[in-house]
Amino acid sequence: MSRVLLGVAGGIAAYKACLLLRRFAEAGHQVTVVPTPSALNFVGETTWAALSGRPVHTQVWADAHQVPHVALGREADLVVVAPATADLLARAATGRADDLLTNVLLTATCPVLMAPAMHTEMWLHPATQANVATLREHGVIVLDPDSGRLTGADTGPGRLPEPSEIEQAALSLLDVGAASAARARDLAGVRLTVSAGGTREALDPVRYLGNASSGRMGAAIARAALLRGADVRVVAGAMTAPVPGGADLVTVTSTADLAEAMTRAAADSDVLIMAAAPADFTPASPSAAKLKKEGDAGLTVSFTQTVDVLASLVRQRRPGQVIVGFAAETAGSASELLELGRAKLARKGCDLLVLNDVSGGAVFGAADNTVTIIDGDGVVDAVAADKNLVAHRILDAVATKRRSTR
Repeated sequence: MSRVLLGVAGGIAAYKACLLLRRFAEAGHQVTVVPTPSALNFVGETTWAALSGRPVHTQVWADAHQVPHVALGREADLVVVAPATADLLARAATGRADDLLTNVLLTATCPVLMAPAMHTEMWLHPATQANVATLREHGVIVLDPDSGRLTGADTGPGRLPEPSEIEQAALSLLDVGAASAARARDLAGVRLTVSAGGTREALDPVRYLGNASSGRMGAAIARAALLRGADVRVVAGAMTAPVPGGADLVTVTSTADLAEAMTRAAADSDVLIMAAAPADFTPASPSAAKLKKEGDAGLTVSFTQTVDVLASLVRQRRPGQVIVGFAAETAGSASELLELGRAKLARKGCDLLVLNDVSGGAVFGAADNTVTIIDGDGVVDAVAADKNLVAHRILDAVATKRRSTR
């Protein structure tokens, strides 16, 4: 059980922090809420106490014998501020300590994640952007806000990311390596494109052949790359997992669509990660009309191979570009899995290959993953963990490969 300190600043999005608090608590984490005085105008102290099952801390002067302005930050494993208003960002960036939450931010020795929420003009103002840059230089992880409906009729960047997205980003930071990479923003300035989800090959206007990919691994890679400062594009097929806010989104349907989109993306990408699950075969002659039952007769379909997206990306790669492939195999043993991976790596020619055994339907749609990452010299890493942490380990390998190719 981790100790999460949830800071809440005074914005209308404070109501969403209630949902975030519940997600943390239901995941088994001990949550202490520290709202600013203005936050209590939106959500009262009683609500925070009831949802967390713990005392709510609002004043520097309360329980002075426990020195809360120092103790709370020191004792936390993770500090999350959601929403982080323009005012809170400004005060934190300049080291102000004029309420309990800003005192906590000055004493916290654990990872600190801020999720901004404000009107578009406030977010885009040079002062706010400078404050965000300062906080990031100080090692604070500041998410980019989502774009969407704001208070009233306004629409644009400044919307608080969904609680589920903040939770996924935050919990990955409980891993020391992930938190260190996010603080360092070691992929700042890198243009990274990741494909995610499955493809659908049309049999007729209403039916298709697909697979069980949820897109969770690709979404986790996008999320981790955003935390580490990359400029991220997601080429998404059929997915049940949401694409993280802050990433550019390109949607595709078939493997041919995926190949075309990834080819276009390759032109300006420093890193390409093929985490999607494209179909290997497509109907040779899809029906223009809906196929109907004809008596007791079955259905015979002829298939042709689809384009090899990964191999085509490798053939047209730009100098210095790092390309990562995925291999979902059904293997009888770890040694067989590794043998299959080495053979695929040799065929495809990518820099890194992420192997996982999907025997019995494992991995697809699950929160966890077990992968072995290999390159031409052998095993780079092996990890079994939540997909958000696996994503950071994949990006660790990418960062190392980029350094070695310069």
